[in-house]
Amino acid sequence: MTSTPDDIRRDGFGPHAHFHTLIAEIDSSFAGMCLYFPIYSTWRGQPGAYVQDLFVAKDFRGLRIGERLLRHLARAVRDQGGGYIELQVDAGNVSAQRFYQRIGMKRDADHVYQFMGDSLTAFAGKEDDEETA
Repeated sequence: MTSTPDDIRRDGFGPHAHFHTLIAEIDSSFAGMCLYFPIYSTWRGQPGAYVQDLFVAKDFRGLRIGERLLRHLARAVRDQGGGYIELQVDAGNVSAQRFYQRIGMKRDADHVYQFMGDSLTAFAGKEDDEETA
């Protein structure tokens, strides 16, 4: 993880927020969070939400905090005319995979491709590069 609290404050709050966050508290203590952002599927023809992070603090695991956060998000998505929630799980995170299956999420067969860091910079090229067809 390379992000800092300043990165989160800059990108998640203020006039140009890039994401939304649901926070769970128990007795004024941070219990968990769901960080998500709106997405749209041209395939489905409907809006949805992409969950970037779902985290429950160690002391609060087993209390269904993660399920409650996702249920709150599901209701918000539904009430705003959306029809789906997507997320990714690390291949080695078997407990998270079981959790998502237990609450009724379905795994798809898509493959994830990414540009990151240097590969993004190289692919983007310079502003004055000509597009070639």
